[in-house]
Amino acid sequence: MERLPGGRRPRLVSSLGLGRRSWEVTLDDERGRLAWRDPRPPRRAGESCFVPISEIIAVEETEFNKKQRNIGRWHKMAKLHAFTVYYVKKARNHRWRCSDVTFWCVDEPICNQWIQALKELLEMQKSRPKQLLVYINPYGGKRQGKRIYEQKVAPLFSMASISTDVVITEHANHAKDNLFEVNIYKYDGVVCVGGDGMFSEVMHGLIGRMQKDSGIDQNNPKASLVQCNIRIGIIPAGSTDCICYSTVGISDPVTSALHIIVGDCQPLDVSSVHHNNTFLKYSVSLLGYGFYGDILKDSEKKRWMGPMRYDYSGFKTFLSHHYYEGTIAYQPAKHTHGSPRDKESCRTGCYICKKSEKQLEEQHKECGLKHEEGEEEWKVIKGKFLAINAVSMSCACPRSPKGLSPAAHLADGSADLILVRKCSRFDFLRYLVRHTNQDDQFDFPFVDVYRVKCFQFTSKLSEDNESNVMDIGKKRFGQFCRDHPACCCNIVNSTWNCDGETLDSSAIEVRVHCQLMKLFARGIEENCKDEAAYSQSSVEQLL
Repeated sequence: MERLPGGRRPRLVSSLGLGRRSWEVTLDDERGRLAWRDPRPPRRAGESCFVPISEIIAVEETEFNKKQRNIGRWHKMAKLHAFTVYYVKKARNHRWRCSDVTFWCVDEPICNQWIQALKELLEMQKSRPKQLLVYINPYGGKRQGKRIYEQKVAPLFSMASISTDVVITEHANHAKDNLFEVNIYKYDGVVCVGGDGMFSEVMHGLIGRMQKDSGIDQNNPKASLVQCNIRIGIIPAGSTDCICYSTVGISDPVTSALHIIVGDCQPLDVSSVHHNNTFLKYSVSLLGYGFYGDILKDSEKKRWMGPMRYDYSGFKTFLSHHYYEGTIAYQPAKHTHGSPRDKESCRTGCYICKKSEKQLEEQHKECGLKHEEGEEEWKVIKGKFLAINAVSMSCACPRSPKGLSPAAHLADGSADLILVRKCSRFDFLRYLVRHTNQDDQFDFPFVDVYRVKCFQFTSKLSEDNESNVMDIGKKRFGQFCRDHPACCCNIVNSTWNCDGETLDSSAIEVRVHCQLMKLFARGIEENCKDEAAYSQSSVEQLL
């Protein structure tokens, strides 16, 4: 151990073997990293590497013979002692992999000192989970959830000394119901293996359990909900993995597992959906009426087609070109910094989310939540719409890398309300194509976008007296149009698509709850050239 100038905390420095050469290895807990470099001058680029302590997965003593390489004369001198450091290696497109580096020396006490020092630093990483509750959906997507967990995720959890209680779900809402029964407070997090539907089920169970334990009535649309501090981890294994893609940057089980292991934490806004003072659902990604609602409703009848059903239903819905009349009332999110068209994407450590949260807290302290909502003006829009979308995140996916709203933020306490008015089929196609390229998808005269904190929607049918004989006739006529797509009449009501699940009520009230829950994620990191430590292959070429 040696002490750095200025009274900084001590660090551990040793000359350790790596491959066939001796390297100067430094453990600097002040800077929070493990580094190694070739002490022989001149030093070439790539001969100095480091790994942040926060991204070390595990360290263990190694039988050197099992990892022995051609080390020349060293193996003839004495018995060698070694330890292996497993760490996160960052690859392209936000993909993470588990890599390792093995150091050796002839002095056993030095080897043990390194192992102990590294393990002590790992123990100090308090954000890392020790015990997890895991729910696996064996039926989602291509029915690979159980295999993905057992082969790709469980070995990593075991390496990181994370204990797990695994539940294989047997029916719909199994995980949600189970979360109301188990002692969730003994776990550091809940992991769901599946798609967006599985995540939604776990989210509803956790948030619902927290409100129940706190005595909060979820049926009250103006209730101030209690924040859920138990993080959720998503291992993507479903037909759609939009939430994982939008919060991590890629739908990859190993990457997601490593984010869980290192204890990343990403707060997330949640929108509550009510109808006539009755709670319906929570939403964290897309709440869509019209086009996306019709796609979901049609695709539910064709689940036997697998993920391909979305393409079929999407094409069919596009050709039908139905529009819907209704009224939207919304309150602008004045506390937020930025706008839906400022091209400021939400990234790791997003300053907009941090500033918006602070501004919202200050507003609540000054005038109180109820008073503020009562005083603020509601803006009202009436019209005929092909699509009404409210998104709390970009909703990016491989087919739409920028998503429905590229500048939507994960944790700023707002949602982007996108209104696509009635237009020609060709213009609507142009709008849809914009989601697959770099052009501004809001740059159309028939598209409006607003950043809101709450909104209400009432369809034309709901505005009229539903018990009226004329309305009964409209319902029947609407059913005729559904059964006969060639009919050019507009269908009276669509269906709300709430994170991939249908809502029967067309008249809804939506309210955004700032940072109501947390994920094992860190947001999408900026694309940058990887540090030397993450390009281990370049080091290995030097060994």
